[in-house]
Amino acid sequence: MSDAATQQPADFAGKAFRRSDQGYEAARRASCRNVNLPDRFPDIIVQAENENDVIAAVRLANANTWTIATRSGGHSWSCNHVRDGGMLLDVSRLDAVTIDARQMSAAVGPGCRGNQVNRLLAAQKLFFPIGHCEGVGLGGFLLQGGFGWHSRAVGMACESVLGIDYVGADGALRHASASENADVYWAARGAGPGFFGVITRFYLKLYRRPKVIGAKLAFYTADHLEQIVRWAHQVGPQVPLSIELMFMVSRCIPFIDGPGIMVVAPVFADSIFAAWKDLDFMKTRPPGAKRATPFIPMRLSTLSARVMSHYPDNHRYAVDNMWTRASPDALLPALKRIVAKLPPAPSHILWMNWAPRLRRPDMAFSSEDEIYVAMYGVWRDAGDAGKAANKAASWALDGMTDLAPLATGIQLADENLGARAARFMAQANLARLDRLKTSLDPAGRFHSYMGRPDGQARNNR
Repeated sequence: MSDAATQQPADFAGKAFRRSDQGYEAARRASCRNVNLPDRFPDIIVQAENENDVIAAVRLANANTWTIATRSGGHSWSCNHVRDGGMLLDVSRLDAVTIDARQMSAAVGPGCRGNQVNRLLAAQKLFFPIGHCEGVGLGGFLLQGGFGWHSRAVGMACESVLGIDYVGADGALRHASASENADVYWAARGAGPGFFGVITRFYLKLYRRPKVIGAKLAFYTADHLEQIVRWAHQVGPQVPLSIELMFMVSRCIPFIDGPGIMVVAPVFADSIFAAWKDLDFMKTRPPGAKRATPFIPMRLSTLSARVMSHYPDNHRYAVDNMWTRASPDALLPALKRIVAKLPPAPSHILWMNWAPRLRRPDMAFSSEDEIYVAMYGVWRDAGDAGKAANKAASWALDGMTDLAPLATGIQLADENLGARAARFMAQANLARLDRLKTSLDPAGRFHSYMGRPDGQARNNR
């Protein structure tokens, strides 16, 4: 490649690292929260500081025929944005936030963290359905759908995206909304890592903050698994939309010696009385809990901080998930096999009642169902007791492969598409997305999904 083709413009404020440069490996590793970084190496890593840097980076990629993968927060467990060859475009530094309380709207950069925007909104008694974990960049979160706090009531977070600014495959900055570049707006709400552009700003609809936030919990030994699965399946469709009923299976559950189950009912209500009323169904939970709490009011930031105890920093993760509507009789045999092989904490299984009742707008996001199940194999480092580390690494993939015949799809937030093919979008939506990519990214400047050849979209006209 010529020097002219690889030279950044004079006003480029960011940094660029080629594979031979000092700092390249540090930049590659810093792009993922998962320490279990894959052996994939971009030709160049560009750390953009502003919108003009993004434009320059896309034009640089065009000049060198590099395929682009974009990173905003780095919470992708599969490290989807780290690809062999091409450009890794890091937009995590585009994190500005502007809030218009009167218009109930906000403009946020893709690198803005959910917990960051929540803190700013809380000060003005406003709300947005941020992700459950701290540190999640809004760029990836919103693109893949936005499975967030209180989403059962207010919808997937991408439904509250009013518009975007984006840099297309030709390096031009544009705006997209329901009335302008509407096809791109459709794709941006759910395409996830298959989106064919780089979003530099999201325009969001905000909500009044629920006056009461908190949770009620109960703790069981793992031999109650069948009773809890059957109970959750029975009550799930009637659980009020103010509540996200979930349970977690782990070898480190409070008050439990050995494998246990923590049932959690987070509540977002307009009064303490409404919260108590909505929690009435918890009186029907199975007997035999080692401990149960009353409803405990707390800040959303506290809820997220407690979630993070199961997703510690500086660990390796192998993750997979599924949506399902299968019966307990169908699910329990595989779930029991999975629990029998449960690795040491913080590895865990997450079951969440979802039971969507809201009609979704027309958008790329189109995979969800009654129940969400995810598996998280987590271990400290490659030297962790050898066999124990290997067990945690393979447990999630093996478990989801066992459950796969009962799945109706997956969500892109915890995808493992590089290792296991799965349905992540309605077929008609995926076909439409392929046609749009062929039209708007004819040279294939942006990567397709892991496990799906970059040329496949162009061949599926």
